[in-house]
Amino acid sequence: MAKGFPRGMGGGMGNMNQMIKQAQKMQEQMAKMQEEMETKTFSAEVGGGAVSATVNGKKELQEIILKEEAVDPDDIEMLQDLIVAAVNEAMRKADKDSETQMNSLTGGINIPGLM
Repeated sequence: MAKGFPRGMGGGMGNMNQMIKQAQKMQEQMAKMQEEMETKTFSAEVGGGAVSATVNGKKELQEIILKEEAVDPDDIEMLQDLIVAAVNEAMRKADKDSETQMNSLTGGINIPGLM
């Protein structure tokens, strides 16, 4: 038995090589997933569609659309709140999609530092 491995662990070099290959494959899949995420867009509407925000997979704001009825010079605070809410919701959608894809890749195992 190899030194440094307690009984029942290790399993020889063949097992170690297999684990390394699996880790490399997962790393390649994660890189591909990140590339795909960066090309996606996520949109959210709030206020009955008065404000719409679109972000990309890199969580960069791409677009804000304001319907005319959302622009009330006497109530700027409401418009500001709607913009914040739309952007935050679009970001949540991006996060959820990223988390779903990562879970499908890792089998639901939470690996620190990946997300």
